[in-house]
Amino acid sequence: MFDQKLFGARRSTFAPAIALSFAVLVSGACVSQQKYDETQLAAKHYQKTTFDYERQIAALETEVASLRRQLKASETNVQSASADLDERLRSLNEKIAELGANPGDITKFRVDGGYVYQVKEAILFALGSADLSEDGRKALVETVAPDINSRAHGRIYVRGHTDSVPVKKPETLAKFPHGNLQLSSARAVEVAALLIEKGKVANDRVVVMGFGPSDPVAANDSAENRQKNRRVEIFVSDEGMDAQPMAKPAEASTELTDDVK
Repeated sequence: MFDQKLFGARRSTFAPAIALSFAVLVSGACVSQQKYDETQLAAKHYQKTTFDYERQIAALETEVASLRRQLKASETNVQSASADLDERLRSLNEKIAELGANPGDITKFRVDGGYVYQVKEAILFALGSADLSEDGRKALVETVAPDINSRAHGRIYVRGHTDSVPVKKPETLAKFPHGNLQLSSARAVEVAALLIEKGKVANDRVVVMGFGPSDPVAANDSAENRQKNRRVEIFVSDEGMDAQPMAKPAEASTELTDDVK
């Protein structure tokens, strides 16, 4: 890390040292013209180096001030941060589609402001179900949660997505009368709950979202593409980007009331 104070202390010693060198060299009767020229060149070099360091310090200070302003804005404007998150993930999905990528069951991508795990439906849920499979539970608890907990982070957005095929089976409609939107939301809730309860992810930083078929990564025109669209995304924002914990509810009374569920 660049130490501005240390450099400032060293820089303050450059000028006296150079001046002393000139005094010694010029005052000596035996000093050659060549030695004098070499010393003059060295002095110019040190002076240029000093100016270069000062420019670097000024640039770094400007960058730090800009980052602080961005951080303050993100902390005070949750709606703007949420819109920015949508744009990052949309951009990521567009890149995947353009490259013709076919991610694995769980794929981790680094994006601006954080990183995202894209988890296929096949490893988590049966078709039309929001019950987590044993393989899905294992992957989330043993792979995803430890990776999230291994470093400081901000909020975690769990986003459920489906394909565009309507929910029609009577038994599925009985569970999800509002169709794909409800199905995607229920799946996101199950993933988030498991990360919190078994994966020990901080529950005051988890946000759940259900998108239904509204945010596909591919056209719903083939079985393969529809499978890509059935997924859960877990976006983990970087520390400081969106790290304000949600407001905690007032302490609950232990007294039983009519509002107890």
